Amino acid sequence: MESRFRTDLALEQRESLLSGGREIAGCEAREELKGRFRVTTVDILDERAAAKLCKPIGRYVTIELDALLSRRESSFAEAAELLALELRAMLTCQREGTTLVAGLGNASMTPDALGPLAADSVLATRHLKAQLPEEFGAFSGVCTVRPGVLGTTGLESAEMLRAICGFLSPAQVIVVDALASASLGRLCRTVQISNSGIVPGSGVGNDRAELCERTLGAPVFALGVPTVVDAANFSDSEEARGMFVTPRDIDASVRDIAKLIGYAINLALHDGLTVTDIDMLIS
Repeated sequence: MESRFRTDLALEQRESLLSGGREIAGCEAREELKGRFRVTTVDILDERAAAKLCKPIGRYVTIELDALLSRRESSFAEAAELLALELRAMLTCQREGTTLVAGLGNASMTPDALGPLAADSVLATRHLKAQLPEEFGAFSGVCTVRPGVLGTTGLESAEMLRAICGFLSPAQVIVVDALASASLGRLCRTVQISNSGIVPGSGVGNDRAELCERTLGAPVFALGVPTVVDAANFSDSEEARGMFVTPRDIDASVRDIAKLIGYAINLALHDGLTVTDIDMLIS
């Protein structure tokens, strides 16, 4: 695959090619305004486009969350419902079978803590459906896991998830991970949803084993938020190489958007839930 700069966003890869006047055969894109949020869908249809865009064949939906900054009372619920709608449109099932939700990343490193923090807001219901079928029969069966990182566990996320999937045989896997962007303006303000799995760490040049249907035995859907920018994207200085930039308010930003993603996953998987219901169930 071609490589120009570090980003995990298909939207930015496409923007870069278009700005350079390069054609992208085998790629289709559309931009829509849904409520107060801009949504861009990029469909990579063949291997030629996949090589140019440095992404596997699949659909990549990018939702820009600038409207959340208004802090309107309804903004969080509107954003969570839109994310849930876009995720649900990709999922292979909502009610049948078990969904495994994996929060990837290092919980001790704030820019990489998105996945574990999002998993904290996901309702684990598989055991409740088995133990209390009358009370939780209407819920989808969900398990959550925080695989950690190789440096602290000695296990690749893919190794751990393969073992879990071998035991659980989930109908689908949802992974949440922090991403890299080429734009400072997209940090903690953009969510990408894809149906092609994920290669953890690829945006920061630390590729780990791929998580996809081929490796896990179940369809893999990924939600990610850019939390860092490679300094080399906007500086030619030697000192910038290998450095990453993150927002000043990264702690609050990652915590807030992780909660948003967790809630969106709940709304996508369980029919009839509201943000208020989730608040009550999590508390």
